Amino acid sequence: MNVTFIGLGIMGQNMARNLLPHCTLTVFNRSPQPVEALAADGATAATSLTDAVADADVVFTMLAKPEVVAAQAFGEEGFLQAMPNDSLWVDCSTVNPSFSREAAQVAKASGIRFLDAPVAGTRKPAEDGTLTFLVGGAEADLNQARPLLEQMGSKIVHTGNHGQGSAFKMLINAQLAQSMAVFAETTLLGEKLGFSREMLMDTLPNLPVSAPFLTGKAELIRHGQFEPQFPLELMLKDLHLLEKTAYEHRQPLFMSSVAKALYASADAAGHGRDDFSALHAFLESHNQS
Repeated sequence: MNVTFIGLGIMGQNMARNLLPHCTLTVFNRSPQPVEALAADGATAATSLTDAVADADVVFTMLAKPEVVAAQAFGEEGFLQAMPNDSLWVDCSTVNPSFSREAAQVAKASGIRFLDAPVAGTRKPAEDGTLTFLVGGAEADLNQARPLLEQMGSKIVHTGNHGQGSAFKMLINAQLAQSMAVFAETTLLGEKLGFSREMLMDTLPNLPVSAPFLTGKAELIRHGQFEPQFPLELMLKDLHLLEKTAYEHRQPLFMSSVAKALYASADAAGHGRDDFSALHAFLESHNQS
């Protein structure tokens, strides 16, 4: 298949690299460095969105937020109008479900099929090809995309119709953000109670009450080095989309609202480009001030 990948950030460039041996791959990104790196390994570098998709059977997008997806997909300069009729657009971006349903409608009006397929996993699973894809859309469209998804991930969950992949990703990130906040707050209290940071990072993440992802985050906290696997500013964005989605469904989210305020404060304090586990560093500095 002719495949196009648009959006080569922390996740996208690794996902695209895992596709390289298995298709004819064209890549596009607003900044040139990841495009050049993939082109050196055999991908075709596109100079514009419309050129990137002109011959594509499947187009993947992995972009930061709904506004960026809309800007690159819709309108006269967007890639939708240049995609071949009946080709397939797979949006792996983390966006709100109502936006995914809108994207599906706009795509259909342009003669394009659509899947929302956000991922569970951060940079390391993207590198290893072990992401989980949460897919909303038609079974037949998923079957076309499946061989490609299987090169980038180890699990595919078909969650239902358009928007349901994005909806399930909202639930996952709601738990992820809050679990990190609880862990940071708890371990800081533990140090005040006389336990060493080493002891807490060695034991708490491995208890049955702890989320498995905390094992890796404990290592970042232990060393005070927060190289972004999942940037804090994107977690804040996802909590904003979660809050918007909850409002659309008239569902109060008390705990998530508190978590959003914490991440917003950490972002304002300069941790936006750090991994979201830097919430621990923010709470620690706030506690010392």
